[in-house]
Amino acid sequence: MDPNPNSFPVLSYVMSRLNLNSNPQPQDPVDVEQAQLQMHRNPQQELVEVMPHLDHPDLLASMAPAVSDVAQARSVLRALGDRPDHESVDRTRAAIASLDERLSRMEGNARAAAEGERARHAAVLQLDEMHEAYGTMLREAEERLVRIYERHGKEEEGSDKGKEAAEEANDEVIGILREEATGKGMERVELSGRQLKFLPEAFGRMKGLVSLDLSSNLLEVIPDAIAGLEHLQELRLSSNLLVLLPDSIGMLLNLKFLDVSGNKLKALPDSISKCRSLVELDASYNELAYLPTNIGHEPVNLQKLLVHLNKLRSLPTSVCEMRSLRILDVHFNELRGLPYAIGKLSNLESLNLSSNFSDLKELPPTFGDLMNLRELDLSNNQIHALPDTFYRLDNLTKLNLEQNPLIVPPMEIVNHGVEAVKDYMAKRWLDILIAEESKNQLEEELPANAGWLTRSTSWLKNNLVHGVSGIMGSGEKSPRDAYLDQQL
Repeated sequence: MDPNPNSFPVLSYVMSRLNLNSNPQPQDPVDVEQAQLQMHRNPQQELVEVMPHLDHPDLLASMAPAVSDVAQARSVLRALGDRPDHESVDRTRAAIASLDERLSRMEGNARAAAEGERARHAAVLQLDEMHEAYGTMLREAEERLVRIYERHGKEEEGSDKGKEAAEEANDEVIGILREEATGKGMERVELSGRQLKFLPEAFGRMKGLVSLDLSSNLLEVIPDAIAGLEHLQELRLSSNLLVLLPDSIGMLLNLKFLDVSGNKLKALPDSISKCRSLVELDASYNELAYLPTNIGHEPVNLQKLLVHLNKLRSLPTSVCEMRSLRILDVHFNELRGLPYAIGKLSNLESLNLSSNFSDLKELPPTFGDLMNLRELDLSNNQIHALPDTFYRLDNLTKLNLEQNPLIVPPMEIVNHGVEAVKDYMAKRWLDILIAEESKNQLEEELPANAGWLTRSTSWLKNNLVHGVSGIMGSGEKSPRDAYLDQQL
């Protein structure tokens, strides 16, 4: 599933240089007449001849974020299997159409079996669509890399000019620090795309700095001295080479916007939970395996949390304390579920849980407490049934349930849109309540009936059995009745 060097030469080359390729895939067949010539030609060598700066370490490093999603998508597809052939896809579509036509007339076990068969067919179509999307991703990545190369070529006409550009960037940094030293007190610094490899500790002395943009550079480390930016509100560190963030970042108590997307972060520091003024946090396109346990306890003003395209298996329970959260994007991770208290996010308006694939199978019953939810994407998961409380999502207007083996609600309901789904779940909940009430009434009546039977049996025993035994068992005549004597 590695990019074909003939179809995606730049992407294939960059991934091989970054050690992101697996075993080489067979190339497209060539004409017999050209076979002998092809044996002596190395596509990568030819590519470097055409694009001579492609093997420059700095350029390769700047291209790394552009291919990280390709590598991650490829690993998922490799686990799911090869793409089904065209004939299999056509047969599958025909089978699903036939099942959909018959499902409305089925009941009981036959319907359940048919729905299971439909889910298996749908999985084949899902796999085909994922491979199609992967192909689109490869084309877009190839185009993106070419644009990066062209931009790099314009910025650097040869290695000498590249050094000059780096020197100019360093001169710019020195100029900024000198200006700060004069006491002018700069509030905004924009150093995006300057090929910076390090940030001087002296930046930590810029006490009046409010906004700092260091995105699209080659930074591997952010100095601890950043804690000195006590008035900083906006920090942009996206598209660098960061593996970790300093613990001192938790001392930025006025920080409202933090963007660390497109790096190589494997974890966020625990101290990030101390950034109590945070309104937006973007940590997408990284390698995060987990989020800090206490991340939701102090940033009570956080409205937007973006952690998509990582390797998260779960969300910490403290996320449920982010009562101001409006947007949560966790798509393309490895989520196995949501915290039980997820319903506490009463202001949540948009939730994207798509493409967690075989890991996400169910939602907690508190999901229905997300009363302000307007947009929900659950596509490309393994959810069999929506929670019974789903009908309570009154404000939900946009819902994506594609590529799930859904049984509750059935796919014919899903195909009619979000309102049909909510109506179905509301009726289902009503049926559950009626069944529960009937069960409770039956349980209440049984003890009452048992008590009546006990009293009746006792009365019969005392008044009938004893009377009979008194008459039959004593051997004496019963006393004469005066009324009967008179009648006689």
